Amino acid sequence: MAAGGGARAIVAALLANAGIAVAKFVGFAVTGSSSMLAEAVHSVADTSNQGLLLLGRKKSRRAATAAHPFGYGRERFFYSFVVALLLFTLGSVFAVYEGIHKIEHPEPLHNPVVAVVILVVAIALEAWSFRTAIVESRELKGGASWVQFIRQAKTPELPVVLLEDAGALFGLVLALGGVGLTLATGDPVWDGIGTLCIGVLLGLIAITLIVETKSLLIGEGVTPDVLSVISDALEAGRVDRVIHIRTQYLGPEELLVAAKVAMVPGLSVEDVAQAIDDAETRVRARVPEARLIYLEPDLYRDRLTTNG
Repeated sequence: MAAGGGARAIVAALLANAGIAVAKFVGFAVTGSSSMLAEAVHSVADTSNQGLLLLGRKKSRRAATAAHPFGYGRERFFYSFVVALLLFTLGSVFAVYEGIHKIEHPEPLHNPVVAVVILVVAIALEAWSFRTAIVESRELKGGASWVQFIRQAKTPELPVVLLEDAGALFGLVLALGGVGLTLATGDPVWDGIGTLCIGVLLGLIAITLIVETKSLLIGEGVTPDVLSVISDALEAGRVDRVIHIRTQYLGPEELLVAAKVAMVPGLSVEDVAQAIDDAETRVRARVPEARLIYLEPDLYRDRLTTNG
């Protein structure tokens, strides 16, 4: 996927959630369903979140400055972290509060059939948004499982949209179950139970996103497999071995590689400079996101000790 991939999934989620939020608020006004209100607030939060993700993508494209010499790529990590916090506060906490309140003080629903119709339409729209996110993610996912993709992805927006859409779909099913059971049994406490379950679900998703985006925000390196590829690319030509290496993602498509390398013996200064240039070329050919590479030639101390 090209750099910047995932925008279509974000826009699809934004449009779907904006339309769904309006429909849910209308449904709440007509029925008084707490499940519908919790889902409406959830959709408003999701719509705001998609706007923040798009803002983060735009701000991350700013050119590097003296104050930020490595650029602004981490803006995308920051805004994804903010989205996770908003999902928890505006989605989960509100739904848990509303659910507990309606369980303790149940209120009868008005025109529950209207709520059922709105929820079914909302499920169809969320399914479209979720499908778009899955299609956008497949190329980046490769052979990894969906759990591995969410944990290892360096493009933060797609895991956020995937989990948000999955949470929205399951939340809608829970809301439909709460309203349906209330309609079938005549006991409005089921609507409150459905709302509480939505809050717990959103809380689990939000905590997962907070943990994963925090890791990217404070600085995350490549996986062991990618590190092995970089090391193999370095240890060729006139580079004898990698003494030590550090990596860190400065943005979803920008990787910093810093390594101390031992050169083959007997090279001139000009040969060392050319060998380092060649090594950088090999790494970028194997790992295109490795845009910043700093190599320091040094002596391999264990070899010197053995020879001495």
